[in-house]
Amino acid sequence: MNINIINKSNFKLPKYETEGAAGLDLQANIIEPIVLEPLDRALIPTGLFISIPLGYEGQIRGRSGLALKHGITLANGIGTIDSDYRGEIKIILINLGKETYTINPGDRIAQIVFLKYEKVELKIVSELDETYRDDGGFGHSGY
Repeated sequence: MNINIINKSNFKLPKYETEGAAGLDLQANIIEPIVLEPLDRALIPTGLFISIPLGYEGQIRGRSGLALKHGITLANGIGTIDSDYRGEIKIILINLGKETYTINPGDRIAQIVFLKYEKVELKIVSELDETYRDDGGFGHSGY
């Protein structure tokens, strides 16, 4: 699949870091460092604009190393870039760590994975099919 991209950043295009990588790393397209105090959030530009084919989405995901080592993650969990969005990709980062964290120009701050999806039609019914779990909530399956 081809993705059309405009790169207005100061950096090279995102790339897969390994043969088996699912995500392309996104970099902070900033001029000056941004300091995130614990529990602070910031909207970080990437300088990238993309056109995703209909039936696909771009999922923005956090980087596991940033989360584990520094508590830096996405404020919205996983971000979705819809196929009809043409604005700049920006990343909402939050510092859930105990220490101040500095984002520097060019830092890899997130990754994007492209996925196919299907649209559904909601159908009103009076009851649902039964399952082993039924309405059992969190932890109900024993895991």
